[in-house]
Amino acid sequence: MEKMSRALERAKMLVGMEVDEEVPDEASSSFFDDFNRQCTLSTKQRLYGFAICLASGLACTFLSILVFFNPIKFGITFTFGNLLALGSTAFLIGPKRQFNMMLDPVRIYATALYIASIIIALFCAFYVRNKLLTLLAIMVEFGALVWYSLSYIPFARSMLSKIFAACMDTEF
Repeated sequence: MEKMSRALERAKMLVGMEVDEEVPDEASSSFFDDFNRQCTLSTKQRLYGFAICLASGLACTFLSILVFFNPIKFGITFTFGNLLALGSTAFLIGPKRQFNMMLDPVRIYATALYIASIIIALFCAFYVRNKLLTLLAIMVEFGALVWYSLSYIPFARSMLSKIFAACMDTEF
């Protein structure tokens, strides 16, 4: 039984969950600390929430292809799917840690670009209602999503930049 609990603790650490949660001071508690205390979930509930949110996000993203020729609907469903998939990781590591990781100096610019591209895509879809601008904003959003996702893999962005520079090099 002890081996199983140690294995579960290691699995929790791998996905970023805290193994031993400390009770913070009431005086130094923030909004996220209060939110985390109110939303305590078991490991099984976290995994179910992650799986359901990720599956819903991926389904919305892939089903957006069905409405590809209507860029406004495509932009809305694609963006909603991305937000659900992004929010699914908050079930594993918690909203406070997710927010702190998004604002980490390594990925602050990628996060800002990704959030700005989501806002621009939704603005183009809802208010401008221009199909070409919406499609362009979705392409920017997809690129920002890739760049943001690569920020979690060590050296992935620098490697991609070097590969892209090597492919664009026209000297022989």
